[in-house]
Amino acid sequence: MATAPDISNRIIEAVMAQKLAPGSRLGEQQLALLFDCSRTIVREALTRLAVRGIVTVSSRRGWYVIEPSQEEAREAFEARRVIEMGLIRCTTDVSKAAIKQLKSHLTREKAAIKGDDVGLRSFLLGDFHVCLAECLGNSLLADTLRDFTARTTLIAMLYQSSHDAAQSCEEHVLIVQALEKGDLAKAEKLMQAHIGSVQAALKLQAGAGDPLAQLRSALSPLAAQDNKPASSVPSRVRKAGRTAAKPTDDSSTYLGALL
Repeated sequence: MATAPDISNRIIEAVMAQKLAPGSRLGEQQLALLFDCSRTIVREALTRLAVRGIVTVSSRRGWYVIEPSQEEAREAFEARRVIEMGLIRCTTDVSKAAIKQLKSHLTREKAAIKGDDVGLRSFLLGDFHVCLAECLGNSLLADTLRDFTARTTLIAMLYQSSHDAAQSCEEHVLIVQALEKGDLAKAEKLMQAHIGSVQAALKLQAGAGDPLAQLRSALSPLAAQDNKPASSVPSRVRKAGRTAAKPTDDSSTYLGALL
């Protein structure tokens, strides 16, 4: 029988692998059946994730993976920038064992990029930052970065990041090379540039800070069709269909394939 930490860790992994999209519903009964445990244990796991900012709960709708706002996206990247640059800045020496572990992780990243498992690729690219914190000897920050990395993965899914996986991997390689040479100042600058490039690749909607921006866009008049037959699907709906798909609220949706 799974424990609450087991369940919460699996959900975090599924998020980092982009298998759980923003807004995914997490039914207590489904999870209890999937993990062969009581709903009490499931509720404990979800409560832990809510405290960590990964899921949210509604008294009427149940538990859902968070859907970060643009402001929350900005704050998440700022937090990661402060943590990861500070982590490198406070490092005095990087052991050969740490470099070996980081290179091993990079080897797995490169293999995943060449392969077809998109989930594994996404997970490894995010987990690099957790691995780096562990290799630099700070398990507390590693736990913190695991949560922030999961949040920024959700942000990338929600705002259609165009940051290329191969580019991310190459940036990771350069950071490890700087650490291996003992050039911590360069490693810090590379980390700052890396996080900045990931953030810059987000396709944030116009009108940030305007609470009516999305509704205003949805309800704007349709463009003239020049006497062409109207499509059976409104253009705004077709456009929305190209964004990250959001799971239905139907509680019968099976979570096993996602977790």
